[in-house]
Amino acid sequence: MSFDLDTYLEEERLRVEEALERALFRLQELPSVDDPTAAALRHGVLSGGKRLRPVLCVTAWRACTERDEPPSEGGRSVAASQAIYDLAAALELIHAYSLVHDDLPCMDDAELRRGRPTTHRALGEDVAMRAGAVLIPGAALHARAAARTLGLGGEAVRQVVGILLEASGAGGMVGGQWLDLRGEGRALDAEELDGLHRRKTGALLTGSLLLGAAAAEAEEPVRDALRRYGRAVGLAFQVADDILDATQDAETLGKNPSDQELDKSTYVAVHGLGAARGRAAELVADAREALDGAGLGAPALRALADFVVERRN
Repeated sequence: MSFDLDTYLEEERLRVEEALERALFRLQELPSVDDPTAAALRHGVLSGGKRLRPVLCVTAWRACTERDEPPSEGGRSVAASQAIYDLAAALELIHAYSLVHDDLPCMDDAELRRGRPTTHRALGEDVAMRAGAVLIPGAALHARAAARTLGLGGEAVRQVVGILLEASGAGGMVGGQWLDLRGEGRALDAEELDGLHRRKTGALLTGSLLLGAAAAEAEEPVRDALRRYGRAVGLAFQVADDILDATQDAETLGKNPSDQELDKSTYVAVHGLGAARGRAAELVADAREALDGAGLGAPALRALADFVVERRN
């Protein structure tokens, strides 16, 4: 029986959007958030997108708890039934921060993101910087509150927040952004390119799965399988991004400028288009093999691995 990924993604995306609205309501109540910053937060966070990271988090949690359906409110409080999506939303807050800051003039100086003006173009560079800075601690606070609502104990709550921050920080996404900036105008070899993107793109994708597993208090063999799945899918996502960057126009991708225009090394530049496509397929096979090794059927995770390399934007 085939898995209806399109329906699954749309239903999950809508639940994530609701969770993001709840997250923004809480963030906007922080004393340091003035009206312009609140507007920038909404612009940066509610800019559309696939919401892949929170969907991966919820899907991993569901696979670990053997739940085939979204959490039901029957017999549970409304807050508890929403908590896994609130936890997943913390990942999207971090992702939104990375995009807002990545687009700044001091970094990529991008004009478009998801088909509309970037946050600093719409609301000003200083406001965009402040909004990005709010999203980092805001995501950690949001994740901690969600983990407590899920009923996790003190050590498990610390694990959840630690996973989020480790995936986001110098050893993960932020470190990858730094390597990306250093790599502009320089031809990276295959090993350097993998190292960069295991941090910049892969760390938060892998962290999404580990966050879901930690919320489910999964055993270590299952967590290790999801870690290996995430590392493979994270690189596959970036390889696919580079293929799209080389084969689609800015209007289709909804972003400008392209990595080629920024003189960045890409998988297509290093390996060639055909070999890059082959690498993406190999990585998806690795992801599936990781699930097989742990006995995880997880049809949604398998379909999501295929989606990562088959998407059109």
